[in-house]
Amino acid sequence: MTKRIEGIIPVMITPFKDDGTIDYPGLSRLIEWYIANGCDALFAVCQSSEMLFLSLEERVALAKFVVEAVGGRIPVVASGHVSDKLEDQERELNAVAETGVDGLVLVTNRLDAGQKGGTAFIDDLGSLIEKLPKDLPLGLYECPAPYRRLLSDEELMFCARSDRFGILKDVSCDLETVRRRVALTADTSLAIVNANAGIAHEAMLSGSNGFTGVFTNFHPDLYKWLLTKGPQHSDLAGELAVFLALAAMAEPMGYPKLAKLYHQRLGTFDGIGSRAIDFDIAEKYWAVEALLGHIETGTAQFREKVARA
Repeated sequence: MTKRIEGIIPVMITPFKDDGTIDYPGLSRLIEWYIANGCDALFAVCQSSEMLFLSLEERVALAKFVVEAVGGRIPVVASGHVSDKLEDQERELNAVAETGVDGLVLVTNRLDAGQKGGTAFIDDLGSLIEKLPKDLPLGLYECPAPYRRLLSDEELMFCARSDRFGILKDVSCDLETVRRRVALTADTSLAIVNANAGIAHEAMLSGSNGFTGVFTNFHPDLYKWLLTKGPQHSDLAGELAVFLALAAMAEPMGYPKLAKLYHQRLGTFDGIGSRAIDFDIAEKYWAVEALLGHIETGTAQFREKVARA
């Protein structure tokens, strides 16, 4: 049976130099920050990595660098297929697979990219799987860009019964959907891992064994505590869950550049350049620096609280 991929799994951001190329020394420090803060796996080459704005050569180089920098300490999974045509996706995914990643994540909106409906998703998926390495675990990602494409229960169970899939990055943002999916896949290799901070605590209590939302780029250790220690400290867990949900409301303020500004403040890397966000977030979103300061303060306060607990 394919091993489940679960726990706290950051959707990695990609630091860039002033000339627009990938800042690999900064990325190396970011990887160490993720690991030091208790992450269970890393999701490289995803929407947060700005994969829609990276060439295939860059996507492959990014995945390869993360695999080598991690050095087997935790699993590394990656996506990277952005094309509409299946033959192009086959080329993209196999190129990423050759980097040594521990899992290959398929984006649901790229399957049935023409939005034909019916059995098109399962037909496309079945065709694509046959052309990927047989021994490489697969994942599914309901990526919101260019549009969110949620799995039906039938499609979910097709994937679960195939015994090829170890994770669904659930972007339903709906607790009842998460609970239903957890129940449907209970006896399979497919782990349902929620990506929405607003329901993170309740989803964990309902069997979503982990978290893979964008604020794993801010305080993954607090999500790790919520997952592993929260059930034994219900009052503090409830208080922490409220802070995490409110902090994540900052996401629309220019993410992923917002997360890069946060890491610039931490000293992880210097630049906050982004190919996805090409405007000055401090100019567009007034007091964003002050808001990040409050998130830093709240994060530090909760770290002290959970340490005492």
